[in-house]
Amino acid sequence: MDLGLEGKNAIVTGGSLGIGAAIALTLAKEGCNVALNYRRHDVEAKAIVAEIEAMGRKGLAIQADVSSYDDAQKMVQTVVDELGRLDILVCNAGINWDGVIWKMSEEQWDTVISVNLKGYFNYNKAAAIVMKDQKYGKIVNISSINGLRGKFAQTNYAASKGGEIAMSKSLARELGKFNVNVNVVAPGMVMTDMAAGIPPEFLTKAMDETAVGRFATPEECADVVAFLCSDRSRHVTGEVIKVDGGQYM
Repeated sequence: MDLGLEGKNAIVTGGSLGIGAAIALTLAKEGCNVALNYRRHDVEAKAIVAEIEAMGRKGLAIQADVSSYDDAQKMVQTVVDELGRLDILVCNAGINWDGVIWKMSEEQWDTVISVNLKGYFNYNKAAAIVMKDQKYGKIVNISSINGLRGKFAQTNYAASKGGEIAMSKSLARELGKFNVNVNVVAPGMVMTDMAAGIPPEFLTKAMDETAVGRFATPEECADVVAFLCSDRSRHVTGEVIKVDGGQYM
């Protein structure tokens, strides 16, 4: 199915690894020029850009800390200057630093909230200004089913992911009249390099929660994101779409 994304310009935060890399490559396959940020993984980011350019698209790898308001503003402006406009924002960059709350340090809380929630604010605001003025845009924020249900030893992570959902719904209301759609994709367990390091007993428990008996691939998350970035979803906004194989149920 042609999603009509040919020639669109996109930013994917955290686009050098895992789900973010799959999203960046899927959007490029659908015809988008894609800019992605990196903080430390410059080699991986440049490798993804090389793949994007091999498809005949424009790719940009920009060093930017998502928790930095100034970095976000500068990155969005760079993309507009280099590519001409910004049609799509996918906020994906995130971290976890787990611990039960009675052992969680202030640093653990502040760091996760700063990256996962403030980072999304930074990019959503910068993109909203551009998209509002051009009266077109698609924003997709990657959250988690744990932002809907909570998770043991993840009060900071769950709070940040729940905050992303609330922020997205509010932003959908604010930007709807400007022809800007804002939606959320909430994955369950996804088989990334990060997930591969989870102890087997936790993976088994998560697998038992699913209805389909397997975890998602990054590409399966990316396919849903691509649909939400297209005009085939033009009447969908403020929604949270779970990609979890029934794990939330």
